[in-house]
Amino acid sequence: MTNQKIWLYAGLCLTLGGCAAWAVTQDALVDRTAHALGLEKNQFKIENRVDDGVTTRYSVKTDSGLQYNCYVGGSISVLGRMVSEAICSKKGEPARNPLLGQ
Repeated sequence: MTNQKIWLYAGLCLTLGGCAAWAVTQDALVDRTAHALGLEKNQFKIENRVDDGVTTRYSVKTDSGLQYNCYVGGSISVLGRMVSEAICSKKGEPARNPLLGQ
């Protein structure tokens, strides 16, 4: 019986492991976006969220009228929910690699 529970739990983890829809909460999006853009949490709105596998893409409109396209990665593992930092670029500009400073 215990062996069946272990296999059931392992199968559930593998099934849910790659789904950003469950891993990435609205609070996580707001926190990561505020940090990425250097804004307070109440200075922007998140719109057009699309969960695609382990990636969540969304649009951001700031109170000052600026617009950004952003994304985060998210998954659920035995360690819990994991959500990457947000990567954002201004609408109309090409995406930049933040690690390369380009």
